[in-house]
Amino acid sequence: MSAPLLCEGRVVIVTGAGRGLGRAHALAYAAEGARLVVNDLGVGLDGAPGPDSPARRVVEEIRAAGGEAVAHGGDIATTDGAASLVRAALDTYGRLDTLVNNAGFLRDRMLVNLDEEDWDAVLRVHLKGHFLPLRHAAAHWRAEAKAGRTPAARVVNTSSGAGLSGSVGQGNYSAAKAGIVGLTLVAAAEMGRYGVQVNVIAPAARTRMTERTFAETMTAPGRGFDAMAPENVSPLVVWLGSAASAGVTGRVFETEGGRITVMEGWRPGPSADKGARWTPSEAGDAARELLTEAVAPGAVYGAE
Repeated sequence: MSAPLLCEGRVVIVTGAGRGLGRAHALAYAAEGARLVVNDLGVGLDGAPGPDSPARRVVEEIRAAGGEAVAHGGDIATTDGAASLVRAALDTYGRLDTLVNNAGFLRDRMLVNLDEEDWDAVLRVHLKGHFLPLRHAAAHWRAEAKAGRTPAARVVNTSSGAGLSGSVGQGNYSAAKAGIVGLTLVAAAEMGRYGVQVNVIAPAARTRMTERTFAETMTAPGRGFDAMAPENVSPLVVWLGSAASAGVTGRVFETEGGRITVMEGWRPGPSADKGARWTPSEAGDAARELLTEAVAPGAVYGAE
């Protein structure tokens, strides 16, 4: 007898699911019995409109393998687009169980060359593009809970090593990805009473974005285990989006190749209390002394 499928009967939305990590997540959920809403706007690396519909191609892949999926091409960084995304799940399948926020793109610049448009565009797609689908899904789940139908709902957000440690030339992207971690922690605290768990991953994998930025480390090997294949990240995402992850919420996971790490985030380190106001010189002396006792921060990606 074969093992039961982990997501049998669940309805899952994956944003940015036309390529890369999102596509891998959608296919992995389908393989575990989920019914999918595959969202992708079909834009290029810089967010400009593209000529095709990658979401439809992924839907065709899922259906060819015997699964169920529908495509959604709306802009999830708009209220109407995010609302229609959630509505697509409810209208098609009558329910929504899991939201995977994955959509994003890059406009890399050093800070002195980073203009307001490139800042706004990246923050809009990554951070607002997480907030709006989450907000509309959460409103549905809260209504369900208040009606006595408390769901086993799951949200998996997507941050990055750049959001946890910073990345040279990616001030906009790093800020957006750090914001997603903060949003996740708040959503987990607020939505738990309604049966919603919210977690965030910081993946490292080969995608259209990373192939350019980290070309050497992202190259596929000629043989053996392909550590940078996006499919390596999806098993954790599927588990987090399933009922099997009960009790896991407000957590940050770093995942790469065959490695999964629970990130522990900001915790109090060395501290000094004068019991009164410091002078600037005293504060400086105290800070330097504390820094000798503190763990050094992780390296910023791309720093010399």
